[in-house]
Amino acid sequence: MIPDPARFLRQLFDRAVEVADPMRSLAGFLPERPKGRVLVIGAGKASARMAEAVEAAWGPCAGLVITRYGYARPCRGIEIVEAAHPVPDAAGVAATARMLALLEHLTAEDFVLALISGGASALLCAPAEGLTLADKQAVNAALLASGAPISAMNTLRKHLSRVKGGQLAAAAYPARMLALMISDVPGDDPAFIGSGPTVGDASSVRDARAIIERWQIPLPDAALAALARSGVVPPGDPRLSRTENVIYAAPAQSLAAAAALAAPLCAVRTLGDRLEGEAREVARDQAAMAVGIAAELSPGDRPVLLLSGGELTVTRRGDGIGGPNAEFCLALALALDGHPRIHAIACDTDGVDGAAEVAGALIGPQTLTRASGAADALRRNDAHGYFARANAQVVTGPTLTNVNDFRAVLILPPG
Repeated sequence: MIPDPARFLRQLFDRAVEVADPMRSLAGFLPERPKGRVLVIGAGKASARMAEAVEAAWGPCAGLVITRYGYARPCRGIEIVEAAHPVPDAAGVAATARMLALLEHLTAEDFVLALISGGASALLCAPAEGLTLADKQAVNAALLASGAPISAMNTLRKHLSRVKGGQLAAAAYPARMLALMISDVPGDDPAFIGSGPTVGDASSVRDARAIIERWQIPLPDAALAALARSGVVPPGDPRLSRTENVIYAAPAQSLAAAAALAAPLCAVRTLGDRLEGEAREVARDQAAMAVGIAAELSPGDRPVLLLSGGELTVTRRGDGIGGPNAEFCLALALALDGHPRIHAIACDTDGVDGAAEVAGALIGPQTLTRASGAADALRRNDAHGYFARANAQVVTGPTLTNVNDFRAVLILPPG
């Protein structure tokens, strides 16, 4: 029996976030502190928390980490710099330049620990030759509105950067580097986490141009010209030979933790940790699945829980405020049309859905009656606006981790 479905779903989300907290999980992947010079660098929405976890295990360290505004953590040696996300700003550019300066003149006896998590694509910002910060901002804004999957966005970002696509690791050579990562990308490919600053990239300029064409991404002329000067580092480059990349936390672990918490009360069906696609289309598919399951349940049956992760996208068509998780929830609520036995939550585990300081939303049978204009809000990509009026937003503040989207659809039996 689940007397309060909304509370139950929120508990599952909180559990998914909890197990991905670097303070709980990172230390087990650290080697003994190397002798000699140790430098800690990093970027991402979880990177400051990761740095805090490193110093809890190793003591004070030298280094520089870039995180999102509001996501800083107290460190005794590592400097934490805050910058803008998802569109980069001057603070991120200046901090990245300082980070690259720290990597100059390292020797083979030095050790670099790189802490990479989702958000590094914007926070670690070194525009390619010929590009200004304004050009990079325009590129990021265009990518975020395009509906392109994260793999495509990050491929293009690499070719317009002096630090992504293995270039950060190359800058540290010949020092030895260990990159610890939290995955926020479907499939957990380290080359796409934060646009792979420590991972070689096999894509070509032709691939980047194909992405521009496929998703009709409007780029500044300077960005188009800069593609020809791409500096991504290919796999097998000798400058990457002393770098080891390790993913120590990923979406599958968080879904498994939520499933374990729910298992005593529900029949859990995990739909996968790497779902991609338009948020509203995935929502319609899951609504149809949930309605079908609801029709098969009888009084006395166990509730069924559908869990999924990954990263959905939104093709911006309107002028509203919305992220993929809120848009998923709004499209799901419209497709369910007040079904009396289906409830759901969709949130980003970093606490930020799109550009809003809101993790996501909760829906239930009364969602469409709590505020007017749901269909218009979806048309305008204004899901956050709708759920604010419906008092159904999930607001966590900075979670200090990032294993991407968490979705749970709860189907109750009749009676």
